[in-house]
Amino acid sequence: MRRFKHLTLLIFVACMFFPLQGFTYPGEVTQSVATPGHIPTGLTNDGEHLWIADREAKQLFAVNPENGKVVRKISSPAYWPMGLTWDGEALWSVDVKGGIPLSENYDGKVYRVDPDDGTILHTVSAPGVTPRGLAWDGKYLWCVDNEGNQVIQFNPNDGTTIKSFKAPATDPRGITYDGEYLWITDRTEDEIYMVSPRDGSVIITTDAPGKFTRGITYMSNHLWNVDSQSDELYQLKAKDDTPYRRSNPTSARVTYTHQITNFGPGDVKTADIHLAIPNDRPNQEIKGDITYTPDYTDVVTDQWDQKTAHLHREDIKPNETVKIEMQVDATLYDVQYYIYPDQVGDLEDIPKDIRDTYLVNNEKYQYNHPQIKKAVDKAMSDNQTDNPYWMARELFNYLIDNMYYKMEGGWNTAPAVLERGNGSCSEYSFTYIAMCRSVGIPARYVGAVVMRGDRASLDDVFHRWVELYLPNFGWVPVDPSGGDRKLPSDQASAIGHLPARYLITTQSGGGSQTMEWTYNSNESWTTEPKTHVVADNYADWAPGEEKK
Repeated sequence: MRRFKHLTLLIFVACMFFPLQGFTYPGEVTQSVATPGHIPTGLTNDGEHLWIADREAKQLFAVNPENGKVVRKISSPAYWPMGLTWDGEALWSVDVKGGIPLSENYDGKVYRVDPDDGTILHTVSAPGVTPRGLAWDGKYLWCVDNEGNQVIQFNPNDGTTIKSFKAPATDPRGITYDGEYLWITDRTEDEIYMVSPRDGSVIITTDAPGKFTRGITYMSNHLWNVDSQSDELYQLKAKDDTPYRRSNPTSARVTYTHQITNFGPGDVKTADIHLAIPNDRPNQEIKGDITYTPDYTDVVTDQWDQKTAHLHREDIKPNETVKIEMQVDATLYDVQYYIYPDQVGDLEDIPKDIRDTYLVNNEKYQYNHPQIKKAVDKAMSDNQTDNPYWMARELFNYLIDNMYYKMEGGWNTAPAVLERGNGSCSEYSFTYIAMCRSVGIPARYVGAVVMRGDRASLDDVFHRWVELYLPNFGWVPVDPSGGDRKLPSDQASAIGHLPARYLITTQSGGGSQTMEWTYNSNESWTTEPKTHVVADNYADWAPGEEKK
């Protein structure tokens, strides 16, 4: 048995990409205070005070954000206040019952309210039946409607809908506008989403601080959120320089096996097996030494700097099996990237060596093919910016709108996959890489073995996805096949997010001298005539020793 000491990252890289436990992150609670009522619903601010709507008290409370003390209260304009917002001079309150306190009488009404005495200044019908949250963008109102699962921008004078799009998840409850983005809460998912007001694209996802999240507002570079289960008002971090957050550390032992069997009748003259060697990455830490049984022949490095443990054998007789096992102990993490599009640099900011390496064309990508050019033109037809993030999102949206997941049994070229309209995770990856490279965004793929449900499980399917280079953020994971889902929040989870179930082994631009276009492992052989050889590879997962 031979041991291979895993690679260690340089200190400056570790500091940049492995945030310490004390670092802050978007959505982190920085303070909390009790709410003045027991069923807080809506939340806004007037620049000095926070205003909380409470359904049980049927009151609107102005509170000191530092201690939660009530400095003023007025009667709510109707009986079931849900959302609040501030237009610079007055409050707006949305009522889900249409001003009539009858059960099942859902008929949303929106009221403009004098903050001094509660006088109703204007009333308009809400654009949805069950409006829950309310926001002001300087000209129009926005609301979330949980029955219609919609985010709606509307005219405050007559209620005319200006635009609408699907809510991030199925039960939106609060909404606010920070001057550039919408922030939306979802009660069922217990999450908060930063959303593009242009098309509803979810950009950032973070955990809500409570279990029945309601109103949300943006004030002094922070988010504030009320929760009607804990009856707490939370101040949250809205933006931070931390590129991503790691959570849910999970220890695992992975035994990866690759074998070839000679079924004869002739001899296998030579056989070569390459096992991709995993190393430390944002989603994983390799613990101790990686062990191999039997000893490998040598370690080989390809043109993408991918190291493989290479086993070479000769004169393999009929009914003989050659096998090599790699055992890895690792700590895996949930990783959530926080990418603010306005912080992403220009394409010209990408280092030259990255561009030279990860913008090359080849037979799998063929990004000059008419099929690729046509798809890119359609995808970018509504794009109004040269921001690499939004360019990548447009291409991502095109793929999930025009393809569906299906394993056809081959790894076809990007043009062929686009024309067919479906593909495996590998084919999605090849196609997305081709489209991104065609517009100047460096892209590569990574491959992994996957924990399939239980921590003690078998994986013989594996998974591959894409990494994009975004200036000022570095390499960011994007799984285009994982975006083939209905809800915007689920689609967005495929961008900048990895759960703690992947052990990444392979990083490549494709066409490796050792791995070719495969990942995890690869094999080749020479035989006597009419000799039948079968290869197999799989990973056995077992729980590892937990950190103390």
